[in-house]
Amino acid sequence: MNHSAREEQWAVWMRAAVNGDVQAYHRFLSAVTPHLRAMARRRCEQFGAPVSEAEDVVQEVLLTIHLKRGTWDASRPIGPWISTIVRNKLIDGLRRRGRHTSVPIDDVIDILEAEDQTDALDRLDVDRMLEQLKDPQKTIVRSISVEGTSVRETADQLRMTEGAVRVALHRALKVLAALYRSETSENR
Repeated sequence: MNHSAREEQWAVWMRAAVNGDVQAYHRFLSAVTPHLRAMARRRCEQFGAPVSEAEDVVQEVLLTIHLKRGTWDASRPIGPWISTIVRNKLIDGLRRRGRHTSVPIDDVIDILEAEDQTDALDRLDVDRMLEQLKDPQKTIVRSISVEGTSVRETADQLRMTEGAVRVALHRALKVLAALYRSETSENR
């Protein structure tokens, strides 16, 4: 499958997912995740970040896609939207770690306005979903994915190892995905 055909298939699945099709959403996430990993590795290398940070970027991108899927303009290609999320999450991670990164304004001009908008309903949805997690998973997801704290800082705050925080984050995201699937299937 060529690049444009792949992205068109992703767009078809995402349109269906936004309309409540859980299977299409699962297909989309399964298909896009390997691409996200490769892109995150390339971006880590490009910006001088350790490639080991790529998986953190992927997890944050997946959560952002989940939370912001309603902001994707279905009339536009999905590839640039995904690439922008990957780049922004990597830059956020680099900033948290104290590295300076400059991004040409031409690369982000189209999304600046959209990023500053915070939908109150999204915030309520996030808070409601997080309340269903147990501690420390709730604290870890809120710290890393919502507040933008690094894995290292979160581990230090919770007196856990970075590995334990990553495992807890991964498990919490799986729980959230299952909760989302069950809510979506109930709303049909």
